[in-house]
Amino acid sequence: MTVPGCALAPVAPQDVPDLLRLIKALAEYERLSHLVVADVPALEEALFGERPAVEALLVREFDQNSSAIAFALFFTNFSTFLGRRGLWLEDLFVMPEHRGRGIGKWLLTSLVATARARGCGRVEWSVLDWNAPAIGFYERLGATILPEWRIARVTGAALANFGIASGPAQD
Repeated sequence: MTVPGCALAPVAPQDVPDLLRLIKALAEYERLSHLVVADVPALEEALFGERPAVEALLVREFDQNSSAIAFALFFTNFSTFLGRRGLWLEDLFVMPEHRGRGIGKWLLTSLVATARARGCGRVEWSVLDWNAPAIGFYERLGATILPEWRIARVTGAALANFGIASGPAQD
């Protein structure tokens, strides 16, 4: 699958500023801009450092500026039940003015093709419960939304203090 007038490729070091711009646009769309602390050096380390933690795909439009208009950022996880690796899609974002062209489908099907090529047992991601267009899009492609699962998160001060002086743990 391709999208006319666009190119999809893995993020290269020179793409990191464009990736950060798209991450900030995603945060704005999700009304979470106040949470973005990522910067170019942090993303460069995560993508290309000694122990890369993530990978990303970037879509550029063939225009005067070769504009970056979409991305998918993902990393390897593991399923104990399957006994196999998987891919976790952390974020997929298409600039609003470029939606409806098949770019999101292109990114997602490319990611799933990568998972198949790597012998992964599954691809997973989360979606905000209010994002009905995204939920519908994923379901139309064949994804199952798992309503019985909830995301647990420890971050910020809670990460620094997790389990400290909280008393005996309850199973």
